[in-house]
Amino acid sequence: MLFDSHAHFDDAKFDMKNESGQILRDMLLSRAFDDDGVKCIINAGTSIKTGDISISLAEKYKRIYAAVGIHPEELEVAEKDPDGTLDRGAMLAIMNPDDKAGLEAALKLKDEFGAEVTVLTMGLPKAADALREALAMGADKAILVTDRVLGGADTWATSTTIAGALRNLDYDLIITGRQAIDGDTAQVGPQIAEHLGLPVISYAQDIKVEGDKVIVQRQYDDRYHVVEAKMPCLITALSELNKPRYMTPGGIFDACKAEITTWGRADLKDVDDSNLGLKGSPTKIAKASDKVRKGAGEKIVPDSPEDGAAYIVAKFKEKHII
Repeated sequence: MLFDSHAHFDDAKFDMKNESGQILRDMLLSRAFDDDGVKCIINAGTSIKTGDISISLAEKYKRIYAAVGIHPEELEVAEKDPDGTLDRGAMLAIMNPDDKAGLEAALKLKDEFGAEVTVLTMGLPKAADALREALAMGADKAILVTDRVLGGADTWATSTTIAGALRNLDYDLIITGRQAIDGDTAQVGPQIAEHLGLPVISYAQDIKVEGDKVIVQRQYDDRYHVVEAKMPCLITALSELNKPRYMTPGGIFDACKAEITTWGRADLKDVDDSNLGLKGSPTKIAKASDKVRKGAGEKIVPDSPEDGAAYIVAKFKEKHII
């Protein structure tokens, strides 16, 4: 029995036809299944487009299974709506690395102290997928805040909305990611703390809980600060904080069946409409673009080992590493 675990029959090259008008893809698959003894093929989609094609192939051929994912190089550039806001509907709804590290920190505290972990996000209905991922990792409850009147929110309106939702909950510790991967402002977490009147420790690279206080290593250039705060408080986490755990198979099945609590504008406490959505957002997007990709390295051929060492030390100092 032959099992092809990684194929790309979604490639446009397989759309070519021979002289008889037969499509190359159909010819090859027919030969593979009927003549070459291939029992199953996993076709790996690497973008939204190729993922859709993979699913279509799986529906057409009983022995093809679709694997759907998004390669980092296939992430789409954020587009602007006519009103000057980011078109969230055209963007992927994924959990960003800083948030995932914050979730892992919460799950570790749950493992150590038996805490209950609730994940909460604001966004379009498709953001529920990220919440289910969090449940599959081990979170206990999930809440999605979504409402048309909340659309177009900048950091101020977003933090106001999330703070209004959090006022419905009892909590000892709120952990957010340092920043989102679309705006990179790092403003929402500290703003939530300000709205709720909580102390905030940002850029956490290590978190410990002792009694009713947290002890945090706060990253700072080439060193770190050790900061303590009495709970309840808010911490913003760095992706370097930990290595997030994988979803468990059982967790995935449970997450698929789990109920996602959905809240709207009516469920927000102590917020004014003038601070919500597009109308409550003073920030306007002038330009949106991809993150700058890492450039090519620089090759240096020093005259001596000493010169090489001196060059490296100088570069470390330039980057404030030493």
